[in-house]
Amino acid sequence: MSYLKRVIYNCKQATFLIEKKSMGKISFREAIELRIHLYGCSFCRIYKKQSRVINEMVQELFRSSMQRNAKLDDGFKKELQDRIEEELNKN
Repeated sequence: MSYLKRVIYNCKQATFLIEKKSMGKISFREAIELRIHLYGCSFCRIYKKQSRVINEMVQELFRSSMQRNAKLDDGFKKELQDRIEEELNKN
């Protein structure tokens, strides 16, 4: 299999790079590989959106005054699900 095909059809690597990028920097090569993959893979584009929304909400939770008593109660879970669906429906 050619290098380009490995990049295009490797969702596992793409999701890894999405998470790695959200935690810090990825190399130039990784950024290009991810961009190529996302261009052709709607599933990974959705995953990227979901991951971003989840990360933002978790960061908000830990920044809030409830930091010491933080729990994922049913209201938080519902709000998380609603925001994910809202992001997905923007397309």
